[in-house]
Amino acid sequence: MTRFAVTWDYRCPFARNAHEHVLAGLAAGAAWDVAFVPFSLGQVHVEEGDAPIWDRPGDDSGLVALQVGVHVRDTAPDAFPAVHGALFSARHDQGRDLRDRDVLAKVLADAGLDPEAALAAVDDGSLLAAVRAEHEAAAAEHSVWGVPTFVAGGQAAFVRLMDRPGDDGAHARRTIDRVVDLLVDAPALNEFKHTSISH
Repeated sequence: MTRFAVTWDYRCPFARNAHEHVLAGLAAGAAWDVAFVPFSLGQVHVEEGDAPIWDRPGDDSGLVALQVGVHVRDTAPDAFPAVHGALFSARHDQGRDLRDRDVLAKVLADAGLDPEAALAAVDDGSLLAAVRAEHEAAAAEHSVWGVPTFVAGGQAAFVRLMDRPGDDGAHARRTIDRVVDLLVDAPALNEFKHTSISH
């Protein structure tokens, strides 16, 4: 069993790419134990001297969706892959505003979940506290600064995948296995970046 964690914020297109690979690989039967870790890009971009985004969550465009994702992850794990993928799709394929509760409610309802329960959990503050705790732990323990960051074997690396797997589960599995193998087996490889994007 391969164990790793991966951070996400629904606003990042590269997080979308990486998480689609993870979800497709899992759907294809990959023997992975994955910890999905929320990480707020809004907090990362708070200017020095400004209040943390946790103290003014209404100023951030991604926190409500991030909290909804955590709610589903923790209360309906069997539905999490569908909701997780659909929230990325709503933002990046459909251009929807993830601050719009009607958008979030539709994603939840389409997955057979109760939107009111999820949004009530957002409103009571418990989910914001959970997102903050996981974000701060990732930053403190692994110096995480962005998404998607993969963590395995005590190593952490930001990974930018340029393709989407579609329904190709075998490709997704190979891609994520390669990422995790490099992370664990080649810690001296600090940066490997193509000088141009292949077409």
